[in-house]
Amino acid sequence: MGLIEHPTNRVSESAIGAAIEVHRHLGPGLLESSYQGCLGHELTLRAIPFRSHLAIPLQYKGIKIGRGYVVDFVVEDCLIVEIKAVDKLLPIHSAQLMTYMRLLGVSSGLLMNFNVPILPAGIKRILL
Repeated sequence: MGLIEHPTNRVSESAIGAAIEVHRHLGPGLLESSYQGCLGHELTLRAIPFRSHLAIPLQYKGIKIGRGYVVDFVVEDCLIVEIKAVDKLLPIHSAQLMTYMRLLGVSSGLLMNFNVPILPAGIKRILL
């Protein structure tokens, strides 16, 4: 009996493919905002549904404080993609993504560090 593929695997593969295409064209060394804009365009070209710069209000002791967090991408309402352009991914980056995942009730996330020679080396998948 074969394994049943989880839908977020397909979504993750689609998002990674789009990101690799962006990285192929731009390479490392740019600002996060450059990669965000280009990845949004690539997802659109591939007809992959997403929301970008999604604001999550911060709640403190029952009060909404305002725009506490901004998620880079929510792809097909089941995957959060957080873009980085840093020397290396740190534990704080994973913690940030996990917080977004918990707040939005999404169980799958990708950290993508575009500041690497080959993009797959800069991708970290996180599952809750």
